[in-house]
Amino acid sequence: MDQTNYVSDWEFYFGNVDNMLGSIAVDLGLAKVAPLADQPHVVWVSIKIIDPRPDGLSSMQETIVLQQIEDDLEGELHANHNATYVGRSTSNGHRKVYFYLGDITDYDKTISTVMRGHSGYTYSFGTKEDKGWNGYFKMLFPEPEQYQSIRNRKVIDSLEEHGDNLSRERAIHHWIFFKTEADRQAYVTGVEQEGFSVVASDYDEELEAYPFRLHIKHTDKVDWTSIDKTVLHLWRLAKQHNGDYDGWETSAETA
Repeated sequence: MDQTNYVSDWEFYFGNVDNMLGSIAVDLGLAKVAPLADQPHVVWVSIKIIDPRPDGLSSMQETIVLQQIEDDLEGELHANHNATYVGRSTSNGHRKVYFYLGDITDYDKTISTVMRGHSGYTYSFGTKEDKGWNGYFKMLFPEPEQYQSIRNRKVIDSLEEHGDNLSRERAIHHWIFFKTEADRQAYVTGVEQEGFSVVASDYDEELEAYPFRLHIKHTDKVDWTSIDKTVLHLWRLAKQHNGDYDGWETSAETA
């Protein structure tokens, strides 16, 4: 792994796993370096939850035990096979953990050794060649809209860490980029009717794909419900106008 470009960035979100509610944890930071050519094999371990909740997820108490199993698997597979742990999914009474390996010789023995230390749990495992890391990108990595919600949460978490009063209204700034001036103008016409105002509208030839930049603002609270609803609306509207929503920022209000 190229350590100069990789920074671990674990996030959690709820999604659809085989048409059922799923809880997914994934290292988003790996997207900057994946796929790794020297780790073309995906390995998964599926652990049957002993006492799942009615929705198929794990209880808080059992989550602690499952986390220990994950830690043990990660430690041994990394030590013996230089494995990269990429994420997990929990759904329908099962916890599945995923790794990428280069040499898979005796990987099964390593898994069996770990699981003997957790004899109360039944499990299955397998491996296949996955040079493109499709298991990571298509099964674990969030969909674009989910990813935007995660980005929203990161900003809110940062504000809370600085003592922000999220219920206090303040100016919130958004940036969107477009392929054509006509797309940008159509977007502006729509959002101005909703109370947004244009701060700046310019052209940057260095942004070849989306050179028409738009900076808008509005006044609102930044609690999770309010900001996620607004941002996802602007994000979807940008897609309708062939645009790319780039993010938002605001001032910290601690008083």
